[in-house]
Amino acid sequence: MIINGVEIARGEEKIVDVNIARLPSHTTIDVSITIARSTQPGPVLLLMGGLHGDEINGSEIVRRMIEKNDHIPKIGTVICIPIINVYGFIYFSRYVPDGKDVNRSFPGNKNGSLASRMASFLTKEILPIIDYGIDFHTGGADRTNYPQVRCMMKDEKNVELAEAFHAPFTLDSKFRPNSLRQTANKFGKNILVYEGGESSRFDEFAIREGIKGARRMMRHLGMRDEAEKADYENLVIKNSSWVRARRSGVFLSAVISGEKIKKNQLLGHINDPFGGFKNKVTSTVNGYVIGLNHNPIVHEGDALMHLGVIK
Repeated sequence: MIINGVEIARGEEKIVDVNIARLPSHTTIDVSITIARSTQPGPVLLLMGGLHGDEINGSEIVRRMIEKNDHIPKIGTVICIPIINVYGFIYFSRYVPDGKDVNRSFPGNKNGSLASRMASFLTKEILPIIDYGIDFHTGGADRTNYPQVRCMMKDEKNVELAEAFHAPFTLDSKFRPNSLRQTANKFGKNILVYEGGESSRFDEFAIREGIKGARRMMRHLGMRDEAEKADYENLVIKNSSWVRARRSGVFLSAVISGEKIKKNQLLGHINDPFGGFKNKVTSTVNGYVIGLNHNPIVHEGDALMHLGVIK
């Protein structure tokens, strides 16, 4: 296996630093990759975080797996990239300097913008050599996501991998245009997206569930012997619905992330900050709270929560 000109033989573990770009300040943007290979042939698994720089739970999941030697495979190879968007990680940003989203920049261009160069490196150097991947994310814009896996469930292999990962929820999720997952699919590779917690905040529950899920998937692939069995059912969500603010004001939630809810149940109130009104927010569906806005100040049309619909 060769990454960025560095050869990694079977039975070896190496750290490969890849220079992506140089900022006007002469600061280099380098991506650190840890590769661990077994002496025995087997699948190649990508564990990746920080595609959005402020989504630090994913970076922490991959870091802890390296720290605990969870990335050392019994067979095959594990490629760990804790932080793809190094610039965003440093500056607490989802994006890169020109405001572009790396996960909307695939397949990328080696001579393009910083986001495009990051995407190009993954497309040309990483996607061709892997078989499977887990792309770790969190909710954005002050929204927390209850631990969940997203994948295109018409692909039977995705269903198999999602069941093995066994997050609390599995969402049937279409490809986002120009995303890592869409590009990987064109290579015939299966990548699950794990969502847990919110940006710029550590969520211990989401971190632990992400690590456990990755271990379970590795065990399913024959890459490790042991993994903790989940003590909950993996609920498959085929449809979801956003609850949006009908008025601007201050939102006070009456439910918590992960909670099961019923149609017509009270979800919270939008209040006038000056005491002029108090409006109820109720559910139009039966389901679960899979995403929740933690910013109480809302404008008309803002997303309040994401509901997984159970028919």
